[in-house]
Amino acid sequence: MNDNKALFEDALVSKAVATMAIPTIISMLVVVIYNMADTFFIGKTNDAMQVAAVSLATPVFMVFMALGNLFGIGGSSAISRALGEKKLDRARNLSSFCCYGSLGLGVIMAVLFLLGMDVILKMIGASENTYQFAKEYLTYISFGGPFIMFGTAYGNILRGEGAAKESMIGNMIGTVTNIVLDPIMILGFGWGVTGAAVATVIGNIAACLFYLLYFLQKKSSLSIRLKDFRMGQGIAVGVMAIGIPASLNNILMSCANIVLNNVLAHYGDNPVAAMGVAMKANMLVVLLQIGLCAGIQPLIGYNYGARNSKRLKQVFRFTGLCAVVMGTALTILMVIAREAVIRAFINDSQVVDYGIQMVIALQLTGPVIGILFLCINTIQGMGKALPSLILTVCRQGLVFIPLVFLLNQLFGLDGVVYAQAVADVISILLAIVICLMIFKSLDEQIKAAQAEA
Repeated sequence: MNDNKALFEDALVSKAVATMAIPTIISMLVVVIYNMADTFFIGKTNDAMQVAAVSLATPVFMVFMALGNLFGIGGSSAISRALGEKKLDRARNLSSFCCYGSLGLGVIMAVLFLLGMDVILKMIGASENTYQFAKEYLTYISFGGPFIMFGTAYGNILRGEGAAKESMIGNMIGTVTNIVLDPIMILGFGWGVTGAAVATVIGNIAACLFYLLYFLQKKSSLSIRLKDFRMGQGIAVGVMAIGIPASLNNILMSCANIVLNNVLAHYGDNPVAAMGVAMKANMLVVLLQIGLCAGIQPLIGYNYGARNSKRLKQVFRFTGLCAVVMGTALTILMVIAREAVIRAFINDSQVVDYGIQMVIALQLTGPVIGILFLCINTIQGMGKALPSLILTVCRQGLVFIPLVFLLNQLFGLDGVVYAQAVADVISILLAIVICLMIFKSLDEQIKAAQAEA
């Protein structure tokens, strides 16, 4: 049975952060490799329209992962706080709720996506050249929806009890399976985008099987037993309070990408393909910092539940320093290798020219974007639903989407390309202010409780 009390409460902050964050960073690195491999092998078909189709369809695929995060991030936050408060039965109820909730919602979303496929394809801006490719990709992804949502949820749930290594292993099993199958199905079988989608679904099924085995071997202090399933007593509300803002962030990212692709489509299919490749490359900078910050969320939640403000702030400051160092190093690497990275995916001269400019634009906030993810994960770990919702809506909704249209009107394609960097700067400043206010409020609460005692 998993018991990480010493890690959460007593270990050196640097050791605790490393123990929780390194497996998550490795998981994210594998995800980066998978995303690059997917686009790389599709690019080897030498068909820019297939690359563009996957770029258009990816935001829709991300909706399944977003809804998985509803249960994963929401459940992980609630579980780590329950463990910090020594409420093991509640942690088990939360875990079981997340299990059946993610599977049930996955089935519902799969049916809705399959029935509404033509409407969805029109919404994402599929052209005559990309329509059929995007439809093939999304059809198979929809069938795999329940597995995608369960796998995404339980990768986070395991981290909630401190099982970061096991979470990493499950993630790697799924992703490595996907990477191995990609060249076989995309190029070997000649299935193109269909092969990419099938490989993705099989990879997620493999990850789900690992998580199921983990629970069947009774290695966890949590539960996926139906008898532990509860929705009342604040179980559903506790998960949704943080899960909805977290999933809304992913959904808004998908919506923002759909808006971005629709605006770029006015300049032709090549800019759409280029942005898809540039964003895949940018994942190396972004996802590794997300992995670092997501990894420490259970430490934040546990110490918040235990009202250990000093240790919570130590974790926050140390992780912030690590994020800036990591972000700076990754940004320099990406800027130096920008052309080689783009050409690794596709060798179309126009797509490469667009892609190089887009990579540079996306790297402008690379050194400090980790601060935003740190603030968001800290707020989610503390269970602060409203501030989490505010940051989520502002970055990808109230800030980015209007900026795309505004900068497009003012500066044309160049304005669209730099919209994300401007939105990130605004969001980072807002996140820092909100976190400082929450820390001040926490200190006041602790002092008041000590005075009463």
